[in-house]
Amino acid sequence: MMLYILRHATAEEAVSSGDDGARKLTERSKEKMRGASAGLRAMGLKFDAILTSPLARAAQTAEIVSAAYENTPPPQVLPALATGVAAADAVAALRAFAKHGDVMIVGHEPQLSAIASILLTGAADVVHLKLKTGGCIAIDLPARFERGGGELRWMLTHRQLRTMRK
Repeated sequence: MMLYILRHATAEEAVSSGDDGARKLTERSKEKMRGASAGLRAMGLKFDAILTSPLARAAQTAEIVSAAYENTPPPQVLPALATGVAAADAVAALRAFAKHGDVMIVGHEPQLSAIASILLTGAADVVHLKLKTGGCIAIDLPARFERGGGELRWMLTHRQLRTMRK
């Protein structure tokens, strides 16, 4: 199975008194994410499940990716992908989707890099990645979400994904 780890696109600036979870994507980043999603599709990628953090910026990003695939599959909220959840807990929650084949998760840093590290090495703090907004990682996994059982296939930035469009 292949796991695609996508960081949400660029969100509005945080307001000191506002709810961080309600921050939405900027109009410019929505357009860029549509281009990146077209790049994913042009690469021939398909997803059996698109799982997203419940926070607005991640959910919007997942909706844009899903729309590039005619909403097949539609995004599903996975609360374990929210900010503040330990990466090990998120990996445990992902095990329920091991039979889905190719899965995309959409969430936040630093959790996403820690999830990748766990899947590649078995520990959250061994591989140090800095996944930029709109960036994506592809990890080839054995049949289950095992610690240390994954193999990194590629890591692309938002800009690189957009150049994959045809």
